[in-house]
Amino acid sequence: MVIDRTGLAEFLRRRRESLQPEDVGLPRGRRRRTSGLRREEAALLCHMSTDYYSRLERERGPQPSEQMIASMAQGLHLSLDERDHLFRLAGHNPPARGAFGEHIGPGLLRIFDRLHDTPAEIVTELGETLRQTALGVALTGDLTVHTGPARSIGYRWFTDPATRRLYAPRDHEFLSRMFASGLRGLATLRGPGSRAAHLADLLLARSEEFREVWDRHEVGIRPREVKHFVHPELGALELACQSLVDPDHGHMLLVYTAVPGSESHEKLRLLSVIGTYQES
Repeated sequence: MVIDRTGLAEFLRRRRESLQPEDVGLPRGRRRRTSGLRREEAALLCHMSTDYYSRLERERGPQPSEQMIASMAQGLHLSLDERDHLFRLAGHNPPARGAFGEHIGPGLLRIFDRLHDTPAEIVTELGETLRQTALGVALTGDLTVHTGPARSIGYRWFTDPATRRLYAPRDHEFLSRMFASGLRGLATLRGPGSRAAHLADLLLARSEEFREVWDRHEVGIRPREVKHFVHPELGALELACQSLVDPDHGHMLLVYTAVPGSESHEKLRLLSVIGTYQES
């Protein structure tokens, strides 16, 4: 396929101009005259330099890679149809669609972008964290840095002791059963050649505990609403986890809250201070 530089430039410009700062979690500011996002704001959301992004809108520069196009599609909050269109304009075949995809739907992103004061994350059906709020990172660490099978929390649960330290020991047995149950259900649903089945095979080879839990053939064990975290600085936190599912993309938005007036609620307030301090 050949890049359509004019079509690509016009599409990027129209999409950028159609977005407002508040649509993507950015402050508007008092003296704003630009209609829509500025180029530097779009570049920031797309994880690229302003110069590189600007050249694309001016029909210049090299052909962007598939990775760059995927980043732009996500940064500009494109729907799947718009994402596929962007790929074709850039001279690439669109990625295959399915529950294993990582393109987050714009509706879920709009909600996520408004959760500035709450620990929250967007995860795939395999428990791979795609996005975290700043407070989410302060609560559990940056879970987006993992690669390969370790991107899945279920895989890390049985292979990385550091993952377990984030949760109260009293919940460990239940969580082991829940992760194995969920993986079994997904492996059956997606089939023998699926990523879920591959993760199960890896864990069967690596973890004796997983083999024991897997042999129970349990399915349908659902997460409990209340989760008991153990923060390295603040200690125990009892948080309710509410989930919002995007069935078209196979993603979930997980939001963690505490009962107002509780000790955990006060610790969440302190978490925002600790998180800000660690980032500075």
